[in-house]
Amino acid sequence: MENSSQYIHSKLSDQDLTYEEPLRPARLGDFQGQDQILERLDVFIQAAKKREEVLRHALFCGPPGLGKTTLANILSKEMGTNIVITSGPILEKPTDLAGILTNLQKGDILFIDEIHRLNRSIEEYLYPAMENFFLDLIIDSGPHARSVQVKLNPFTLVGATTKQGLISSPLRSRFGLTFRLDYYSPQVLQKIILRSSSILKTNMSSDAALEVAKRSRGTPRVANNLFRWVRDFAQIKADGQITEKLVHKAADMLAIDRLGLDEMDKKILIIIMDDYNGGPVGLNTLAVALGEAASTIEEVYEPFLIKQGLLKRTSRGREATAKAYDHLNKKM
Repeated sequence: MENSSQYIHSKLSDQDLTYEEPLRPARLGDFQGQDQILERLDVFIQAAKKREEVLRHALFCGPPGLGKTTLANILSKEMGTNIVITSGPILEKPTDLAGILTNLQKGDILFIDEIHRLNRSIEEYLYPAMENFFLDLIIDSGPHARSVQVKLNPFTLVGATTKQGLISSPLRSRFGLTFRLDYYSPQVLQKIILRSSSILKTNMSSDAALEVAKRSRGTPRVANNLFRWVRDFAQIKADGQITEKLVHKAADMLAIDRLGLDEMDKKILIIIMDDYNGGPVGLNTLAVALGEAASTIEEVYEPFLIKQGLLKRTSRGREATAKAYDHLNKKM
């Protein structure tokens, strides 16, 4: 079967096609990092091919930008089947799901991004579809209501989530395999950046790629976005040659330091240090001081700061660590 991708009702998907698709690896051999996951996926794919079966349902978990969508596309290409891409918030009614499922061919992959945001009523329709490949549809209502079973072609559901804990237990248990993606090392990100540089025909040194990697928060998406900025900076401010020194200048213009901290990251730490004597300070108080939503601080900024050992969550609130004081050249 000829391989193709279908993107369902999403402007974000169009952006991905425009900006990210050329840089996305198409095969397992092109994917950098996540070695244990790649090894498992290779066995997963080869076994299904050998038995001439469809892939079992799979769930990819992890922070944004680590390659969950890319791996779903790779599964499709390795199996030689089509992929239909949608997301949890888009599927509002059971009929939305029914329309997609009934159009899938044997072996096709249905990729649902942010699957933890699926409506619970839609989940109920997914259970028989995942287990026995049929849909139980209710026709009419009241005394005339009747149940109709619609047979589906065997397919593979691939889910992606940034919050595995929000997926209901019945849905989570129906995935044959769960893959947890972790942050990338600077050395792996360096290889990804050099590959992107080659694809976009940019003259970039290995040292410069490593410097970009160190500031990329362990995330390929951030690495590629920062690389594009550095490329633009080199084109306008230099002769197009990307060196380590030029990366420093380009990153300084964005206020991104050597650990990958941006202006908001540093502002969070400085407010805790200067205004609250290093903490503890409550999340809501911090949100008011920053003029930012508490959920944004908790979900977007805190995970990286905690991972870097710069911030602590305690029962009394947030505290800056000694490492944070050293990094920002402040005395405790």
